[in-house]
Amino acid sequence: MTPRVLVIGGGQNAEHEVSLASAAAVAAALRLSGHTVSTLTIDREGIWRADGLPPCASPIESLGLALPLIAEADVIFPAVHGSLGEDGALAALAALVGARIVGSDLHAGAIGMDKWATKLVADAVGVRTARGRVISVEDIGDAEFECEVVVKPVSAGSSYGVSLVTEESELLDALRTAARFDRRILVEEVVRAREIDVAVLREAGGIRWAAPPLEIHASGLFDTATKYDGSARFTVPAQLDAAETSALQRAAIAVFDALGCAGVARMDFFLTDDGPVLNEVNTMPGLTAASQVPRMFAGAGVEYTDLVGRLVAGARVPGAANSTYGFAGVGS
Repeated sequence: MTPRVLVIGGGQNAEHEVSLASAAAVAAALRLSGHTVSTLTIDREGIWRADGLPPCASPIESLGLALPLIAEADVIFPAVHGSLGEDGALAALAALVGARIVGSDLHAGAIGMDKWATKLVADAVGVRTARGRVISVEDIGDAEFECEVVVKPVSAGSSYGVSLVTEESELLDALRTAARFDRRILVEEVVRAREIDVAVLREAGGIRWAAPPLEIHASGLFDTATKYDGSARFTVPAQLDAAETSALQRAAIAVFDALGCAGVARMDFFLTDDGPVLNEVNTMPGLTAASQVPRMFAGAGVEYTDLVGRLVAGARVPGAANSTYGFAGVGS
């Protein structure tokens, strides 16, 4: 029997519009493949909205009215990027009500959203990251750095609040920009290298595998504007030799497993002469057909509708025991 799927989009963060696009694309693809689909949208103020629900003045009232839709669904597909979504918030809700959900559980979502915590996990499993440190918003006036750095919020997506600092005079403005999105700010040394993304999928049976890597071609920093103005180019598969591809895919799966990810996650790397350097992790990446993750899986012969269906098939109750695991291989 084809499961009934509830797709949730929107969210209370800067990635709201991106999430709406992902949710709309996911819902359309699932309907094409014969799923019964309902949708919920979380607006920028936290109000849960859906056709047939009465207007509400508060998030808690609207969530109460949305709960029957959650109860009726066999699977929840939370296409909400960023904080109060991708960071494990919706996975926590699913865990509390015992609902099957697409993607990572609350632990993996929370750690993956935290760029500093992700660095610590990656370093622990032998995957290199750029040197950096965290600054509290209260201390930005005292920050000093002697080299080029990238300044970013610890917990934010779509490169919001990210700045490249090449002159000391630019640092304070960059820190203030990042502080608009998080009270903790990550300052990292610049890595000059090719930018390569790797997507990892956990299938219903537990097997994890990495799609062909994608290379980003952007002039300068791959920031929010570049991501969405159409100026960046992507190559899938990236032009890599066998050793480079293997190193990237194995590093991606190592981080995926160490974080405890499920569903699909995108690992963003710099490829240096000494091998991969992890930049960050996205546990609920952009999911329109034109987004990076679907492009990578299309390169492995998994078309968009099939990918979305596989994600639904692999949905689990967050935190529930699962005794079925597969081999962490690469390729299709």
